[in-house]
Amino acid sequence: MISHPDYNSAQELKSFLEKKGFAMQKKFGQNFLINETARKKIIDALDVNENTFVWEVGPGLGCMTDEILSRGASLTAFEIDKGFASCVKDFFEDYSDKKKFSLIEGDVLKTWKNALKDFKDATGKDCPDRFFGNLPYNIAATLIADTIENSIRFEKCVFTVQKEVAKRMCARPGTEDYSSFSVLCSWAYDITNIIDLAGANFWPKPNVDSRSVLFTRKENFPRCENPVLFCKMQRALFSSRRKTVKNNLTAFLSSSEKADAALSKAGINPLLRAEVMSLDELLLLSDVINKDIIKS
Repeated sequence: MISHPDYNSAQELKSFLEKKGFAMQKKFGQNFLINETARKKIIDALDVNENTFVWEVGPGLGCMTDEILSRGASLTAFEIDKGFASCVKDFFEDYSDKKKFSLIEGDVLKTWKNALKDFKDATGKDCPDRFFGNLPYNIAATLIADTIENSIRFEKCVFTVQKEVAKRMCARPGTEDYSSFSVLCSWAYDITNIIDLAGANFWPKPNVDSRSVLFTRKENFPRCENPVLFCKMQRALFSSRRKTVKNNLTAFLSSSEKADAALSKAGINPLLRAEVMSLDELLLLSDVINKDIIKS
C-alpha cells in the first residue's frame, strides 16, 4: 500500500500527478476538493457509520473516499480514469483486505446496474444506503434520473454539482430552473443545500461555483400506478417548453382526442405549460392516462 498525497495541498497533488505522468481529464470533470473543513461538513451530511454501505462516483485520488472509510463505512467506488483507479486501489488496499472497499472501473452510467445486481446478491438489500459523488455536469442529471426512473431510491445521497444543476434539482413550478429533472428529484427525495463552494475550494480551480446538496428519501413517497409511464410522460411534457401541455401530450399519445380526454379527466387546463404544473398534477395526469386512456 502506498500513502496518498496531502489532499489539502494543490502543490502536492500537482506534484504527485506529474510524477505519475497523469494528466487531468477535463472531459471527466476532474477537480479535487482541497478544503478539509468543507470535506468534513459534506461527509457529516452523508451520515455514515460502520453499518453503512456507500456508493461513491468518481473518487479521483480518494480525498472523500478516505474520509468516508475512516468513519467505518463500506464503500464501492466507480472510477472511469484508469490512472486514478490504480492509485485508489493502492491507497485503500488495507480496506480492500478487510472487505470494506471495492472499486468498479469504467463508466458508471454503464456499470451501475450490474453493480446493483451484485450488491443485492451479496447483501439481500435493494440498494446501498448512501449514494455520493462530486458529479461532473455531463453525467449528473443523467445518472440521478436513471436511478430514480429505475425505482432506486437511496436513503440519503450527497452530490456536489455545478450550482446551476443544484438549482434545477430543487426548482419549484413556475420558476426558470424548473424542468423534467426537477420533477424527478422532487418526486423521490426531499432536497436541502449543504454548502456552496467557490472555485478556489478546488484544484484545478473550475470556472464555475459548485453546491453540495443532500437528498433524503421521502418517507411518504407519492405513488403512481405506472412509474415507467409517469417518467416518460413528464419528460415528454417538458420536451418543448414553448408548447402547451395539450400540444406535447398530443405528440406523446399520438392523438389529440386522447390528450383532450386525459386533461379533461384530470381537470388540467390544456393551455398550461408543463413548467407551471405541480408534481401532484403530473402524477394525477399519469394515473388518468394509465387507467382511462391506455387501458380503455
